[in-house]
Amino acid sequence: MPEGHTIHRLARDHATWFAGRPVRVESPQGRFLAGASLLNGATLESTDAYGKHLFHRYDGGRTVHVHLGLFGRFFVHGLPAPEPRETVRYRIIGEERATDLVGATACELLDPEEIDAILARLGPDPIRKDADPERAWAALQRRSIPIGRALMDQSVLAGVGNVYRAEVLFVHGIHPETPAKQMTREQWDAIWVTLVSWLRRGVRQRRIITVDPEEAGKPRSRMTRAEATYVYKSDQCPRCGTDIRRWDLAGRWAYACESCQPRPRSNQR
Repeated sequence: MPEGHTIHRLARDHATWFAGRPVRVESPQGRFLAGASLLNGATLESTDAYGKHLFHRYDGGRTVHVHLGLFGRFFVHGLPAPEPRETVRYRIIGEERATDLVGATACELLDPEEIDAILARLGPDPIRKDADPERAWAALQRRSIPIGRALMDQSVLAGVGNVYRAEVLFVHGIHPETPAKQMTREQWDAIWVTLVSWLRRGVRQRRIITVDPEEAGKPRSRMTRAEATYVYKSDQCPRCGTDIRRWDLAGRWAYACESCQPRPRSNQR
Protein backbone atom coordinates (compact mmCIF):
# COMPACT_ATOMS: atom_id res chain seq x y z
CA MET A 1 0.00 0.00 0.00
CA PRO A 2 1.41 3.44 -0.91
CA GLU A 3 2.51 5.46 2.09
CA GLY A 4 1.69 9.09 2.73
CA HIS A 5 4.58 10.64 0.81
CA THR A 6 3.31 9.01 -2.40
CA ILE A 7 -0.15 10.53 -2.01
CA HIS A 8 1.25 13.99 -1.31
CA ARG A 9 3.48 13.66 -4.38
CA LEU A 10 0.45 12.75 -6.47
CA ALA A 11 -1.41 15.78 -5.15
CA ARG A 12 1.47 18.05 -6.15
CA ASP A 13 1.85 16.50 -9.58
CA HIS A 14 -1.87 16.61 -10.33
CA ALA A 15 -2.01 20.26 -9.29
CA THR A 16 0.91 21.07 -11.59
CA TRP A 17 -0.56 19.22 -14.55
CA PHE A 18 -4.27 19.95 -14.26
CA ALA A 19 -5.22 22.58 -11.65
CA GLY A 20 -6.64 25.93 -12.69
CA ARG A 21 -7.95 24.73 -16.04
CA PRO A 22 -11.00 22.88 -17.36
CA VAL A 23 -10.37 19.17 -17.80
CA ARG A 24 -12.07 16.24 -19.43
CA VAL A 25 -13.16 13.60 -16.95
CA GLU A 26 -14.12 10.08 -18.01
CA SER A 27 -14.82 6.70 -16.43
CA PRO A 28 -14.10 4.02 -19.05
CA GLN A 29 -14.78 1.27 -16.51
CA GLY A 30 -18.13 2.83 -15.62
CA ARG A 31 -17.87 2.63 -11.83
CA PHE A 32 -17.40 6.42 -11.61
CA LEU A 33 -19.60 7.28 -14.56
CA ALA A 34 -22.07 9.50 -12.69
CA GLY A 35 -19.27 11.52 -11.10
CA ALA A 36 -17.36 11.80 -14.36
CA SER A 37 -20.45 13.06 -16.18
CA LEU A 38 -20.91 15.83 -13.61
CA LEU A 39 -17.24 16.85 -13.67
CA ASN A 40 -16.46 16.62 -17.39
CA GLY A 41 -15.50 20.12 -18.56
CA ALA A 42 -15.23 21.47 -15.00
CA THR A 43 -12.16 23.25 -13.62
CA LEU A 44 -9.97 21.33 -11.22
CA GLU A 45 -9.35 24.12 -8.73
CA SER A 46 -6.91 22.42 -6.35
CA THR A 47 -5.62 19.14 -4.99
CA ASP A 48 -4.86 18.09 -1.45
CA ALA A 49 -3.63 15.08 0.49
CA TYR A 50 -4.12 13.96 4.06
CA GLY A 51 -2.41 10.73 5.07
CA LYS A 52 -3.32 8.15 2.45
CA HIS A 53 -6.32 10.13 1.15
CA LEU A 54 -6.18 12.23 -2.02
CA PHE A 55 -8.69 14.98 -2.81
CA HIS A 56 -9.40 16.65 -6.17
CA ARG A 57 -11.43 19.81 -5.62
CA TYR A 58 -13.45 21.02 -8.61
CA ASP A 59 -15.42 24.20 -9.10
CA GLY A 60 -18.90 24.21 -7.65
CA GLY A 61 -17.70 22.75 -4.35
CA ARG A 62 -17.37 19.21 -5.75
CA THR A 63 -14.60 16.96 -4.45
CA VAL A 64 -13.33 13.60 -5.65
CA HIS A 65 -11.93 11.43 -2.86
CA VAL A 66 -9.41 8.74 -3.82
CA HIS A 67 -7.92 6.06 -1.57
CA LEU A 68 -5.52 3.82 -3.46
CA GLY A 69 -5.64 0.95 -0.98
CA LEU A 70 -3.41 -2.03 -1.72
CA PHE A 71 -3.73 -2.11 -5.50
CA GLY A 72 -4.61 1.40 -6.66
CA ARG A 73 -2.34 3.26 -9.04
CA PHE A 74 -2.28 6.30 -11.29
CA PHE A 75 -0.79 5.96 -14.79
CA VAL A 76 0.38 9.09 -16.63
CA HIS A 77 0.17 9.57 -20.41
CA GLY A 78 1.18 12.19 -22.88
CA LEU A 79 -1.37 13.45 -25.39
CA PRO A 80 -3.06 12.12 -27.31
CA ALA A 81 -3.87 9.66 -24.55
CA PRO A 82 -3.95 5.99 -25.53
CA GLU A 83 -7.15 4.01 -25.53
CA PRO A 84 -7.94 3.35 -21.86
CA ARG A 85 -7.72 -0.12 -20.44
CA GLU A 86 -11.00 -1.60 -19.24
CA THR A 87 -10.06 -1.15 -15.57
CA VAL A 88 -9.68 2.65 -15.67
CA ARG A 89 -12.19 4.07 -13.21
CA TYR A 90 -11.21 7.76 -13.37
CA ARG A 91 -9.43 9.47 -16.27
CA ILE A 92 -8.43 13.14 -16.29
CA ILE A 93 -7.31 14.73 -19.55
CA GLY A 94 -5.64 18.13 -19.43
CA GLU A 95 -3.84 20.31 -21.93
CA GLU A 96 -0.60 18.30 -22.01
CA ARG A 97 -1.16 15.09 -20.02
CA ALA A 98 -3.73 12.54 -18.98
CA THR A 99 -3.82 10.31 -15.91
CA ASP A 100 -5.69 7.06 -15.34
CA LEU A 101 -6.72 5.63 -11.97
CA VAL A 102 -7.02 1.85 -11.68
CA GLY A 103 -7.52 -0.55 -8.78
CA ALA A 104 -8.34 2.00 -6.09
CA THR A 105 -10.25 1.12 -2.95
CA ALA A 106 -12.23 4.37 -3.20
CA CYS A 107 -12.97 6.85 -5.97
CA GLU A 108 -16.07 8.83 -5.09
CA LEU A 109 -17.65 12.25 -5.38
CA LEU A 110 -18.29 13.59 -1.87
CA ASP A 111 -19.88 16.67 -0.34
CA PRO A 112 -18.08 18.84 2.26
CA GLU A 113 -19.73 17.08 5.21
CA GLU A 114 -18.54 13.68 3.96
CA ILE A 115 -15.01 15.01 3.49
CA ASP A 116 -15.06 16.42 7.03
CA ALA A 117 -16.13 13.02 8.34
CA ILE A 118 -13.11 11.35 6.71
CA LEU A 119 -10.70 13.92 8.10
CA ALA A 120 -12.23 13.74 11.57
CA ARG A 121 -11.30 10.09 11.97
CA LEU A 122 -7.65 10.58 10.99
CA GLY A 123 -4.70 11.33 13.23
CA PRO A 124 -2.15 14.03 12.39
CA ASP A 125 -0.25 13.74 9.10
CA PRO A 126 3.48 14.46 9.66
CA ILE A 127 3.85 15.89 6.15
CA ARG A 128 1.31 18.63 6.71
CA LYS A 129 2.34 21.92 8.29
CA ASP A 130 -0.86 21.95 10.37
CA ALA A 131 -0.06 18.58 11.98
CA ASP A 132 -0.31 18.43 15.78
CA PRO A 133 1.89 15.70 17.32
CA GLU A 134 0.11 16.18 20.64
CA ARG A 135 -2.97 14.48 19.21
CA ALA A 136 -0.99 11.38 18.32
CA TRP A 137 0.78 11.35 21.68
CA ALA A 138 -2.56 11.50 23.50
CA ALA A 139 -3.90 8.64 21.38
CA LEU A 140 -0.84 6.50 22.11
CA GLN A 141 -1.31 6.96 25.85
CA ARG A 142 -4.75 5.36 25.59
CA ARG A 143 -3.58 2.24 23.77
CA SER A 144 -2.22 -0.99 25.20
CA ILE A 145 -1.63 -2.46 21.74
CA PRO A 146 1.96 -2.79 20.48
CA ILE A 147 3.54 0.38 19.15
CA GLY A 148 4.04 -1.44 15.86
CA ARG A 149 0.28 -1.66 15.49
CA ALA A 150 -0.41 1.82 16.82
CA LEU A 151 1.85 3.54 14.30
CA MET A 152 -0.14 1.87 11.49
CA ASP A 153 -3.47 2.96 12.98
CA GLN A 154 -4.54 5.88 10.76
CA SER A 155 -6.66 7.30 13.58
CA VAL A 156 -3.43 7.73 15.56
CA LEU A 157 -1.09 8.81 12.80
CA ALA A 158 -2.06 9.40 9.17
CA GLY A 159 0.17 8.33 6.30
CA VAL A 160 2.61 5.98 8.02
CA GLY A 161 2.76 2.52 6.49
CA ASN A 162 4.74 -0.66 6.93
CA VAL A 163 8.09 0.59 5.67
CA TYR A 164 8.24 3.77 7.73
CA ARG A 165 6.89 1.86 10.76
CA ALA A 166 9.66 -0.74 10.62
CA GLU A 167 12.39 1.77 9.94
CA VAL A 168 11.55 4.42 12.54
CA LEU A 169 11.30 1.84 15.32
CA PHE A 170 14.67 0.39 14.31
CA VAL A 171 16.40 3.76 14.21
CA HIS A 172 15.14 4.57 17.71
CA GLY A 173 15.81 1.10 19.14
CA ILE A 174 12.19 0.32 19.98
CA HIS A 175 10.74 -3.16 19.56
CA PRO A 176 7.46 -3.25 17.60
CA GLU A 177 5.80 -5.25 20.39
CA THR A 178 6.43 -2.58 23.03
CA PRO A 179 3.03 -1.48 24.40
CA ALA A 180 2.17 1.92 22.96
CA LYS A 181 1.30 3.45 26.32
CA GLN A 182 4.74 2.48 27.67
CA MET A 183 6.43 4.81 25.22
CA THR A 184 8.15 7.75 26.87
CA ARG A 185 7.52 11.29 25.76
CA GLU A 186 11.17 11.58 24.71
CA GLN A 187 10.82 8.51 22.49
CA TRP A 188 7.67 9.83 20.87
CA ASP A 189 9.17 13.28 20.24
CA ALA A 190 12.17 11.65 18.55
CA ILE A 191 9.94 9.39 16.42
CA TRP A 192 7.82 12.36 15.31
CA VAL A 193 10.84 14.45 14.27
CA THR A 194 12.23 11.51 12.28
CA LEU A 195 8.94 10.77 10.54
CA VAL A 196 8.44 14.42 9.58
CA SER A 197 11.91 14.49 8.03
CA TRP A 198 11.59 11.16 6.21
CA LEU A 199 8.08 11.64 4.88
CA ARG A 200 8.72 15.15 3.60
CA ARG A 201 11.92 14.01 1.96
CA GLY A 202 9.97 11.14 0.41
CA VAL A 203 7.67 13.67 -1.25
CA ARG A 204 10.61 15.53 -2.76
CA GLN A 205 12.61 12.48 -3.83
CA ARG A 206 9.65 10.27 -4.77
CA ARG A 207 11.01 7.31 -2.80
CA ILE A 208 11.59 6.03 0.72
CA ILE A 209 15.15 6.48 1.98
CA THR A 210 15.78 6.00 5.68
CA VAL A 211 19.47 5.03 5.73
CA ASP A 212 21.97 7.72 6.67
CA PRO A 213 24.29 8.38 3.70
CA GLU A 214 27.29 8.26 6.05
CA GLU A 215 26.35 4.70 7.04
CA ALA A 216 25.72 3.69 3.44
CA GLY A 217 28.96 5.25 2.25
CA LYS A 218 27.18 6.84 -0.71
CA PRO A 219 24.71 9.66 -1.38
CA ARG A 220 20.99 8.95 -1.34
CA SER A 221 20.78 9.41 -5.09
CA ARG A 222 23.02 6.36 -5.60
CA MET A 223 21.34 4.02 -3.11
CA THR A 224 19.53 1.01 -4.49
CA ARG A 225 16.16 0.06 -3.07
CA ALA A 226 17.77 -2.60 -0.86
CA GLU A 227 20.37 -0.11 0.42
CA ALA A 228 17.82 2.60 1.20
CA THR A 229 16.28 0.91 4.27
CA TYR A 230 17.71 -0.75 7.38
CA VAL A 231 15.45 -3.68 8.34
CA TYR A 232 12.45 -3.68 6.00
CA LYS A 233 12.64 -6.87 3.93
CA SER A 234 16.24 -7.33 5.07
CA ASP A 235 17.88 -10.57 6.22
CA GLN A 236 20.54 -9.16 8.52
CA CYS A 237 20.94 -6.02 10.59
CA PRO A 238 23.31 -3.62 8.80
CA ARG A 239 24.62 -2.38 12.16
CA CYS A 240 25.26 -5.55 14.18
CA GLY A 241 24.80 -8.44 11.76
CA THR A 242 22.00 -10.11 13.74
CA ASP A 243 19.36 -11.92 11.71
CA ILE A 244 16.28 -9.78 11.18
CA ARG A 245 13.13 -11.27 12.70
CA ARG A 246 10.01 -11.13 10.53
CA TRP A 247 6.56 -11.99 11.88
CA ASP A 248 2.88 -11.27 11.36
CA LEU A 249 1.72 -8.33 13.46
CA ALA A 250 -2.02 -7.76 13.01
CA GLY A 251 -1.97 -8.91 9.40
CA ARG A 252 1.17 -7.07 8.26
CA TRP A 253 4.80 -8.18 8.35
CA ALA A 254 6.82 -6.66 11.14
CA TYR A 255 10.62 -6.47 11.03
CA ALA A 256 13.09 -6.01 13.87
CA CYS A 257 16.68 -6.60 14.90
CA GLU A 258 16.17 -7.95 18.39
CA SER A 259 19.72 -7.01 19.37
CA CYS A 260 19.29 -3.34 18.46
CA GLN A 261 15.58 -3.40 19.44
CA PRO A 262 15.33 -5.53 22.60
CA ARG A 263 11.99 -7.22 23.17
CA PRO A 264 9.93 -5.76 26.03
CA ARG A 265 10.53 -7.80 29.17
CA SER A 266 7.01 -9.18 29.36
CA ASN A 267 7.46 -10.61 25.83
CA GLN A 268 10.95 -12.03 26.10
CA ARG A 269 11.29 -15.70 25.32
